Amino acid sequence: MRHVAPHARETAARRKVLDALGYSGRVPVDLGLPLPRAATTAPPAPVVSAGTRSAVSTAVRPDTSALVDRFGRVAHDLRVSLTDRCNLRCEYCMPPEGFDWMPTAQVLSDDEVIRLITIAVEHLGVREVRFTGGEPLLRKGLERIVAATSALRTADGEVPESSLTTNGLGLAHRAGALAEAGLARVNISLDSLDRETYATLARRDRLPDVLAGIDAADAAGLKPVKINSVLMRGLNESHAPDLLAFALRRGFELRFIEQMPLGPPEMWKRGDMLTADEILQILGTRFDLAPQDPAERGAAPAELFTVAPTGDVPGGTVGVIASVTQPFCGACDRTRLTADGQVRTCLFSRTETDLRAMLRGGADDESIAEVWRVAMWGKLAGHGIDDPGFLQPQRPMSAIGG
Repeated sequence: MRHVAPHARETAARRKVLDALGYSGRVPVDLGLPLPRAATTAPPAPVVSAGTRSAVSTAVRPDTSALVDRFGRVAHDLRVSLTDRCNLRCEYCMPPEGFDWMPTAQVLSDDEVIRLITIAVEHLGVREVRFTGGEPLLRKGLERIVAATSALRTADGEVPESSLTTNGLGLAHRAGALAEAGLARVNISLDSLDRETYATLARRDRLPDVLAGIDAADAAGLKPVKINSVLMRGLNESHAPDLLAFALRRGFELRFIEQMPLGPPEMWKRGDMLTADEILQILGTRFDLAPQDPAERGAAPAELFTVAPTGDVPGGTVGVIASVTQPFCGACDRTRLTADGQVRTCLFSRTETDLRAMLRGGADDESIAEVWRVAMWGKLAGHGIDDPGFLQPQRPMSAIGG
C-alpha cells in the first residue's frame, strides 16, 4: 500500500512572502486570493489568544465583502450549530452525565438563525451551509430553517448547498421532509456495526435506529450519504475494515476521522490517539488502497484513497481526515456559528465574536456582516494542537458544532 502526504506543494513565491511576514508555518494552498504584501515597515505585534497559535497581522484588511483572513483563505462554508443538546453520550465527545445545557433564552431562535444565514449568503459569499449540533435533529424547526436556506441565492444566483451532520437518531422519520425542504446531503456518524461496541462507544444502545436513519437518507435521495467514523484504540479500531466493506457495498462515502481534543480532557491523549497512518495500516490488512492526487483535494479535509475491489466488495473510495497529524488548516474555508450566536473561526479557537447581542440590540445586516468579516480576518494560521501551550477550547464539542 502506498501513502503520500496530503499537503499541496509549496511554491517559492508564497514561501518568500510568508517569510517576509514572519510566518514560519506551512504555506496555505492558493484559494484564488493573493497573500497580503509584506509591509515595508515592521508589522504590527502578533495577535495572541491564550492557548492558540499566534498569527502575525500582516496587512490592512482588503476592501472585499468576502470572509477573507490574513493568510489568503476565504470562508465559503458555514457550519451552523442548532443546539448543544444530544441524545447520545459518545466517549470522545461528551461525559456520560452531569452536562449543563445552554439556557433556552441564550439559544438563537429560528428567525435569528435564518437571518444570520441570510447575511452569510447574501453579504459574505457563503456558498455551503452545514447544520450541526449537538444533534441538529433535536431542533424542532430544522425543516423550516433548511427551507429558508434553500430559498436564498448567492451573488452568482446559485442555491447554497445545505447539508446535515447527524448521529442518525430520528432521521428515519424526517429524511423525506428534509429532502423536500431542500437538504442536499447528510453526514451520519457510525463508529461500529457491532451493536455491543456501538453501545459502549455511544453509551446508548441505538445502532438499529442509526442504520434505519441511514437507509431513510439513502431512500430520500440525500446523496451521497457520507459516513463519519472515529476510531478509538482498544475499542473499535478492528472494526474499520467491516465499516469500509459496508460503505462500499451500499455506495456510501466513508471518512475516518482522527480523534480530536474536543471532548472530556481525560479522554484524549496524543500518544493514545489512532493516527491516520495507523488507520490506513488497519484498512490495508483487507483492502488494497492507492492515494488519489492530492492536488484535487482543494479545501476538502479528507485525503482520498482508491479502494480496489475484493471478493464480494466492490471498489470505491475511502477518506481519512487527519486533523491532528496532518492538519489542513492552510486550506480551511470554514466559518462557524454556535447555537447561542457566537462566531468561531476554528474548532479549537478560544475566542468568539458575539452576533446574538447585535441581533437583539437592533443592528442592521451590514453592521453584523462587517463584524463577522473582522472576526474572520483575525483567524489564526493553524489550530495549534502541537504548540507547547495548547489548551482545549472552553466549549465542549457539542456546544461548538462539527
